[in-house]
Amino acid sequence: MEMIIDFPGGARVDAHFDEFTIKTDQSPRGGGEGSAPEPFATFLASIGTCAGIYVLSFCSHRGLSAEGVRIIQRMNRNQLTRRIETIDLEIQVPPDFPKKYHKALIRSADQCAVKRYLQNPPGFNTFTKVVNGNSVAYTLQI
Repeated sequence: MEMIIDFPGGARVDAHFDEFTIKTDQSPRGGGEGSAPEPFATFLASIGTCAGIYVLSFCSHRGLSAEGVRIIQRMNRNQLTRRIETIDLEIQVPPDFPKKYHKALIRSADQCAVKRYLQNPPGFNTFTKVVNGNSVAYTLQI
């Protein structure tokens, strides 16, 4: 998969892939206009929405209504470092949701690909490439 990341102005940074665009911006405090979520917020949202698609699929495959089901995602920060140390995914279900499926619902959310990648992260390669038309002048990697 390839994404094109561009800079449409101000502190906005957009990611384009397939036929989609994910727009991001910084908050006014961070020098932006607050016209879209900050990039880190979209990253965090990918965790809950990924778990959510597994929960939705679980319900759908068993003919269970997902009405009233939702996930509350909480980020728990270390007070000294201000880094997120744990993320809680609380799956809320309505009173009539079959209790026999509660553990299986948790297991389904735990199948989230984003979570699995965080637990075994990929490596990163960052480099610059000078492109002039269709030719590459040089590449620099540190």
